Amino acid sequence: MCQFIETIQILDGKIRLLEYHNRRMNETIQYFFGNSKPIDLIQYISSPNLAGEIKCRIVYDSKIVDVSYTSYTRRSIQSLKLVRDDEIDYSYKSIDRSRLLQLSARKAEADEILIVRQGLLTDTSFSNIALFDGNEWSTPAHPLLKGTRRAYLIDQGLLHEKEIRTEDLYHYQKLSLINAMIDLGEIEIPIINIK
Repeated sequence: MCQFIETIQILDGKIRLLEYHNRRMNETIQYFFGNSKPIDLIQYISSPNLAGEIKCRIVYDSKIVDVSYTSYTRRSIQSLKLVRDDEIDYSYKSIDRSRLLQLSARKAEADEILIVRQGLLTDTSFSNIALFDGNEWSTPAHPLLKGTRRAYLIDQGLLHEKEIRTEDLYHYQKLSLINAMIDLGEIEIPIINIK
């Protein structure tokens, strides 16, 4: 049976982006298992006795299987390597990340990969991306996974969806990684550090 993950940020005791996680999880359950009664994650998350920034990891299939908590530390990422895979599909946040791990093995000297599918920029192995052109932030219109923070930033008008080809990279100044644990601007990479 397929299993899926939601990774939720708990910051100073506050659960972040919960409605976005609930929506994505329930859409995934509906698609794969046909459950009709939505699950509310708030019933499964307790505030752990851990200080600072907490990563809450929820594993589920048709029901919640496991909930765990760990302190979160950001990785240092200063360079990206473009890696092409025209067939990859990670539309649902599955526990099976084997294809992403295979691609990550090709990063060479870079800190992380940036996956290109059909000539279009998508995501890194663990985050969505946003690119800044000096005026506004854009995010690929066709990411591998429609992340919760990405959806929130689009809803807030802070990010705009756009088809971004590899040759368009040099129209931008910098790239920001974004995911449930990383906000826009927290990890930024100059475009010249993408090979």
